[in-house]
Amino acid sequence: MSAYETALRMGLEAVHLTGFDRLAKRVLERRGVIFALHRVKPVDQREFAPNRLLEVTPEFLDQTITTVRREGFDIVSMDEAVVRLKTGSGARFACFTLDDAYRDNRDYALPVFDKHGVPFIIYVPEHFADGLGELWWVELELAIERLDQLEASELWPAGTLRCRTVAEKRAAFKSVYWRLRKMAEADVRRTVRKACTDAGVDVGRLCSEMVMNWDELRALSKHPLASFGAHTVTHYALAKLPMDTARSEILQSKVRLEKELNMDCRHFCYPYGDAASAGQREFELASSAGFDSAVTMRKGLLQSEHINQTLGLPRCSLNGEFQSQKYVEALLSGAPFLLWNILRGDRTLSKYRNPDHKLEAAASRG
Repeated sequence: MSAYETALRMGLEAVHLTGFDRLAKRVLERRGVIFALHRVKPVDQREFAPNRLLEVTPEFLDQTITTVRREGFDIVSMDEAVVRLKTGSGARFACFTLDDAYRDNRDYALPVFDKHGVPFIIYVPEHFADGLGELWWVELELAIERLDQLEASELWPAGTLRCRTVAEKRAAFKSVYWRLRKMAEADVRRTVRKACTDAGVDVGRLCSEMVMNWDELRALSKHPLASFGAHTVTHYALAKLPMDTARSEILQSKVRLEKELNMDCRHFCYPYGDAASAGQREFELASSAGFDSAVTMRKGLLQSEHINQTLGLPRCSLNGEFQSQKYVEALLSGAPFLLWNILRGDRTLSKYRNPDHKLEAAASRG
């Protein structure tokens, strides 16, 4: 576990042990919460698995649904969430969202949602369902897993990066991942493809092996609990793209989803979803495309102020490195977000803004 993850775990433990989460429940407005998930599958036992933070087990999802209901939240569809936000009607609510349409969403998450009668929405990148997408964060993990060193490139011109031991591999992944996130999207994929070539990793079938295709999505769309939203064409960070390209990414993914699944597409998800990947320009583009809602990976609970901000909604990421119900309870209380604002010098306890920080390490992977 990294130093950051250790500190985060200690912080969440402190919130729970001190009762700060109970204080937060009394002073914060908690209109609702949107949970963000990616993969749902049995636990990965490998020592080097940096993308494990994007994976939760079916058992954890099952327990989380029970916790959410015990804490007094109705679990609703995204359609109903928008209605409750805009009208102020109904009790506190929770939504479950899944990004990227991984096949394990159907194989492992669906039985859990079915057991509890819980609606969910899957955000589908067009090229992923076509089998053409590049899950470069997974490709990078596979390359580093095989390599003893990463050759010098424009990312690390001073020399090679050693990755012989598990510790070195973890450090290399962390360093390279965040450098890549600052690069142009085409350069990211070109750089990772080069690393995969050096490692002998064949990524040609990776997307089609991990992600549901259109036939599978059409079959799943017949399930009464399932709904779907657009997630761009290529899964590029929209804020890095020219205006016309970003607009096309949003509109084309909406049109394609509607055509393939024979449905109205009313909801959207920004790839990565942090402030550097989606901001006011992208919110306005989603609005002009006719979406009722669009979700980010900015952290926070939903409040009445989001009545006028449904195209930039915050979410709480369920992190595979923190699969404990006491952490879920802390997130539902809003205490971690309140504490962050206090540490930043905001002493107003009656409300809080959604901070652009890395409370969950999975914040902006997908």
